[in-house]
Amino acid sequence: MVKIWQSLRAISFYSGLIVLVILMVLALCVVGFVPFRYRQICITTGNKLLMSWLRITCGVRINVRGLENIPASACVVLSNHQSTWETFFLQYLFVPASMILKRELLWIPLFGWGLYFMRAIAIKRSNPAGAIRQVLKQGKQRLAEGINVVIFPEGTRVRSAEVGTFMTSGAALAKSAGVQILPVRHDAGHCWPANSWLKTPGTINLVIGAPIDTAEGNPRELTEQAHRWIAQAL
Repeated sequence: MVKIWQSLRAISFYSGLIVLVILMVLALCVVGFVPFRYRQICITTGNKLLMSWLRITCGVRINVRGLENIPASACVVLSNHQSTWETFFLQYLFVPASMILKRELLWIPLFGWGLYFMRAIAIKRSNPAGAIRQVLKQGKQRLAEGINVVIFPEGTRVRSAEVGTFMTSGAALAKSAGVQILPVRHDAGHCWPANSWLKTPGTINLVIGAPIDTAEGNPRELTEQAHRWIAQAL
């Protein structure tokens, strides 16, 4: 009976998600040529509505701590990666923001088009060297324009509560651009698991750490510092 109820709630959620994605794409047709910062604020309103819809339909609430740690200037956000939830929420939380994501996501009808117009940095994971060069080049451009860059340094979703191994590209970008690293940890996987379309009622906790100065230390050392904080944050 519980499984049936969860399924009905998930169907309701995804029905609303499809409607919101369509509305956001239509909105892009209207605001697609306004400055990026204002375009993102407009479109990420849909992400905020989606989080409200997630709470209404599936009983998933969100608790955020550490908002005071978000710097006034653009930074590189390093977050653990457990589910699709953070793709929606972090885009809204750190607006204006460009996400680092795999290129295949741009091929998804409607959803992928939205990612393209939100200036996501879509990398080809089969070409690691080229991906790093792309992250450094496009990432520095975004940061120079005052746009935060959000990176999931684990590279793929980690289903367990443990934090996986981090790649150093995010720290290398922050070091090269002379900006701070902002570590983020959340536990979205227990409510929005990566391997199931069902949603489990509960509270997603997200904590934002103090910014990490990149003036001292090389990318590997900075990555290890961010990893240590994220691994112990929750």
